[in-house]
Amino acid sequence: MSAATTITTTVNHANGLRIGLHVDNWDRLPYSRRHTSRRRLCINLGPGTRYLLLADVDIRQICRAMQDHCDDRYPHTDDLRRYVSDHHPIRCLRLRLGPGEGYIAPTELLPHDGSTEDQAEPSSAAFWLGHWQRGVLPSLV
Repeated sequence: MSAATTITTTVNHANGLRIGLHVDNWDRLPYSRRHTSRRRLCINLGPGTRYLLLADVDIRQICRAMQDHCDDRYPHTDDLRRYVSDHHPIRCLRLRLGPGEGYIAPTELLPHDGSTEDQAEPSSAAFWLGHWQRGVLPSLV
Protein backbone atom coordinates (compact mmCIF):
# COMPACT_ATOMS: atom_id res chain seq x y z
CA MET A 1 0.00 0.00 0.00
CA SER A 2 1.39 3.38 -0.98
CA ALA A 3 0.44 6.16 1.39
CA ALA A 4 -1.43 9.17 0.02
CA THR A 5 0.61 12.29 -0.81
CA THR A 6 3.77 10.31 -1.67
CA ILE A 7 5.80 11.98 -4.45
CA THR A 8 7.32 8.62 -5.49
CA THR A 9 6.33 5.16 -4.28
CA THR A 10 9.27 2.78 -4.84
CA VAL A 11 11.24 2.09 -1.65
CA ASN A 12 14.83 0.88 -1.39
CA HIS A 13 14.32 -1.91 1.12
CA ALA A 14 17.98 -1.75 2.20
CA ASN A 15 17.63 1.75 3.68
CA GLY A 16 13.91 2.60 3.63
CA LEU A 17 14.38 5.63 1.34
CA ARG A 18 12.35 6.24 -1.81
CA ILE A 19 14.44 5.90 -4.96
CA GLY A 20 12.44 8.08 -7.39
CA LEU A 21 12.70 7.57 -11.13
CA HIS A 22 14.52 4.34 -11.83
CA VAL A 23 14.87 1.46 -14.31
CA ASP A 24 13.92 -2.07 -13.34
CA ASN A 25 16.44 -4.87 -13.76
CA TRP A 26 14.47 -8.10 -13.29
CA ASP A 27 15.82 -9.69 -16.49
CA ARG A 28 19.40 -8.39 -16.06
CA LEU A 29 19.89 -7.72 -19.76
CA PRO A 30 22.71 -5.53 -21.10
CA TYR A 31 21.93 -2.23 -22.84
CA SER A 32 22.06 -3.81 -26.30
CA ARG A 33 19.26 -6.30 -25.44
CA ARG A 34 17.32 -4.20 -22.95
CA HIS A 35 14.45 -3.61 -25.42
CA THR A 36 13.65 -7.38 -25.32
CA SER A 37 13.02 -7.53 -21.56
CA ARG A 38 9.62 -8.40 -20.17
CA ARG A 39 6.98 -5.71 -19.87
CA ARG A 40 5.28 -4.75 -16.62
CA LEU A 41 1.53 -5.02 -16.30
CA CYS A 42 0.28 -2.88 -13.41
CA ILE A 43 -3.26 -2.50 -12.07
CA ASN A 44 -4.18 0.15 -9.48
CA LEU A 45 -6.17 -1.71 -6.82
CA GLY A 46 -7.20 1.53 -5.08
CA PRO A 47 -8.85 2.78 -3.09
CA GLY A 48 -7.12 5.99 -4.22
CA THR A 49 -5.80 7.29 -7.52
CA ARG A 50 -2.13 6.86 -8.36
CA TYR A 51 0.12 8.06 -11.15
CA LEU A 52 2.72 6.53 -13.40
CA LEU A 53 5.75 8.83 -13.72
CA LEU A 54 7.51 8.08 -17.00
CA ALA A 55 10.65 9.67 -18.50
CA ASP A 56 10.75 10.63 -22.17
CA VAL A 57 14.21 9.07 -22.77
CA ASP A 58 15.09 5.40 -22.49
CA ILE A 59 18.11 3.86 -20.79
CA ARG A 60 19.79 3.18 -24.17
CA GLN A 61 19.63 6.89 -25.09
CA ILE A 62 21.00 7.72 -21.65
CA CYS A 63 23.87 5.28 -22.13
CA ARG A 64 24.79 6.65 -25.56
CA ALA A 65 24.89 10.18 -24.17
CA MET A 66 27.12 9.17 -21.25
CA GLN A 67 29.53 6.54 -22.65
CA ASP A 68 31.20 5.40 -25.83
CA HIS A 69 30.94 1.62 -25.31
CA CYS A 70 27.90 0.41 -23.44
CA ASP A 71 26.51 -2.55 -25.41
CA ASP A 72 27.70 -5.13 -22.89
CA ARG A 73 27.10 -3.03 -19.76
CA TYR A 74 24.11 -3.49 -17.51
CA PRO A 75 22.07 -0.33 -16.94
CA HIS A 76 21.56 1.04 -13.48
CA THR A 77 19.54 3.83 -11.95
CA ASP A 78 22.86 5.52 -11.21
CA ASP A 79 23.28 6.00 -14.99
CA LEU A 80 20.01 7.95 -15.00
CA ARG A 81 21.11 10.03 -12.00
CA ARG A 82 24.43 10.86 -13.65
CA TYR A 83 22.60 11.82 -16.86
CA VAL A 84 20.38 14.26 -14.97
CA SER A 85 23.22 15.68 -12.86
CA ASP A 86 25.17 16.35 -16.08
CA HIS A 87 22.23 18.55 -17.20
CA HIS A 88 21.03 16.38 -20.08
CA PRO A 89 17.42 17.11 -21.07
CA ILE A 90 14.71 14.89 -19.63
CA ARG A 91 10.98 15.35 -19.27
CA CYS A 92 8.69 13.37 -17.04
CA LEU A 93 5.10 12.48 -17.91
CA ARG A 94 2.54 11.98 -15.13
CA LEU A 95 -0.22 9.58 -16.18
CA ARG A 96 -3.32 9.24 -13.97
CA LEU A 97 -4.49 5.74 -13.00
CA GLY A 98 -7.83 5.54 -11.22
CA PRO A 99 -8.75 2.42 -9.23
CA GLY A 100 -9.10 -0.49 -11.64
CA GLU A 101 -7.00 1.20 -14.34
CA GLY A 102 -3.56 0.03 -15.36
CA TYR A 103 -0.75 0.01 -17.89
CA ILE A 104 1.71 -2.20 -19.73
CA ALA A 105 5.13 -0.57 -20.00
CA PRO A 106 8.76 -1.50 -20.71
CA THR A 107 9.99 -0.56 -17.21
CA GLU A 108 13.43 -2.10 -17.78
CA LEU A 109 13.87 0.33 -20.66
CA LEU A 110 12.07 3.50 -19.47
CA PRO A 111 12.85 5.36 -16.24
CA HIS A 112 9.66 5.38 -14.19
CA ASP A 113 8.06 5.32 -10.73
CA GLY A 114 4.64 5.51 -9.14
CA SER A 115 3.21 8.49 -7.28
CA THR A 116 0.27 9.30 -5.03
CA GLU A 117 1.14 13.00 -4.75
CA ASP A 118 -1.85 15.26 -3.96
CA GLN A 119 -4.16 12.29 -3.34
CA ALA A 120 -6.42 12.00 -0.30
CA GLU A 121 -6.41 8.18 -0.21
CA PRO A 122 -3.63 5.59 -0.38
CA SER A 123 -3.52 2.97 -3.13
CA SER A 124 -2.16 -0.49 -3.75
CA ALA A 125 -0.95 -1.83 -7.06
CA ALA A 126 -0.51 -5.34 -8.44
CA PHE A 127 2.30 -6.08 -10.89
CA TRP A 128 3.08 -8.88 -13.33
CA LEU A 129 6.01 -9.33 -15.71
CA GLY A 130 5.65 -10.99 -19.10
CA HIS A 131 5.70 -10.92 -22.87
CA TRP A 132 2.13 -10.34 -24.06
CA GLN A 133 1.29 -10.49 -27.72
CA ARG A 134 -1.08 -7.91 -29.15
CA GLY A 135 -4.70 -9.03 -28.75
CA VAL A 136 -4.05 -11.48 -25.90
CA LEU A 137 -5.12 -9.35 -22.93
CA PRO A 138 -8.67 -8.36 -23.91
CA SER A 139 -9.79 -11.93 -23.18
CA LEU A 140 -8.07 -11.83 -19.78
CA VAL A 141 -9.41 -8.50 -18.53
